[in-house]
Amino acid sequence: MSELEIKDLQVSVDTEDGPKEILKGVTLTIKAGETHAIMGPNGSGKSTLAYSIAGHPKYTITGGTVTLDGEDLLSMTVDERARAGLFLAMQYPVEVPGVSVSNFLRTAKTALDGEAPKLRTWVKDVNKALEDLNLDPTFGTRSVNEGFSGGEKKRHEIAQLELLNPQVAILDETDSGLDIDALKVVSEGVNRFRAQQGKGVLLITHYTRILRYITPDHVHVFVDGKVAASGGPELAEQLEAEGYDRYLKAGV
Repeated sequence: MSELEIKDLQVSVDTEDGPKEILKGVTLTIKAGETHAIMGPNGSGKSTLAYSIAGHPKYTITGGTVTLDGEDLLSMTVDERARAGLFLAMQYPVEVPGVSVSNFLRTAKTALDGEAPKLRTWVKDVNKALEDLNLDPTFGTRSVNEGFSGGEKKRHEIAQLELLNPQVAILDETDSGLDIDALKVVSEGVNRFRAQQGKGVLLITHYTRILRYITPDHVHVFVDGKVAASGGPELAEQLEAEGYDRYLKAGV
C-alpha cells in the first residue's frame, strides 16, 4: 500500500536565456488504489511533472517535496526510486540496440529485487506478459524498441509494468500514437495492474479516449505549470466538450 505525495513542487530547466520555471507549485496526492488523470494543453508541464518525479537530470527541483510512503524521493537516485516502487512509462521510449527485450526485463527485475528471478519461471512470466499484450513470443529476442512500431513500444512498456510490478505507475501519454485495437490492449494491461490491491496510477494524457477504458478516480487540469482544476471523471467529459479555453483565459 503506497502513497505518492507531491507538495508545492517547483521545477525549472536551463535555457540559453537562463533558468525557466516550468512547474509553479504542484500539489497532488495519489493514494493507494487510486488512479489520477492529468490533462492539459501542450506545454503545460504534464511531462515535466512525470520526469521530475522519476529523476531526469534535465529538470532542476527548486522547491517543494515528493514522497513515497513518507520517504523523500527527491533525495534518491533514479534506480533507488525504482526500487522504492516507482515506475515511469515514457511518452517516447528509447531504443537500446544490442540488448534483447528478455535480457533487459530480467536485468531490471534483478536490480529491483536484488536477486535474479529463476530462469524457467521468468521465461513463462515474460511469455505470458507478451501474449497478454498481443506480442509474439519471438518479440523477446528483439533489441529493446529497435524497429518497433509505436504500438509495439507502448505495449512493451505495459509488459514492463506488469513484470516489474511497482507500487506507483506514472504513464506519460501512453495512448499517443495508438490505433483503437492497440489502445484497448494497452488499457487492459493497465487495468490488470490497477486491479491489484494498493496500486497507484498517475495517467498523463491529452485526450479522453483512453479514459473510456481506464476510469480515473480523479481528473486534474494542468495549465501553465499548475493544477487549474480537479474533479471526477465528469471533468474529463467537460474538457472533451469545451476544451481548455476557460482555464487558459483564467490564467491570463
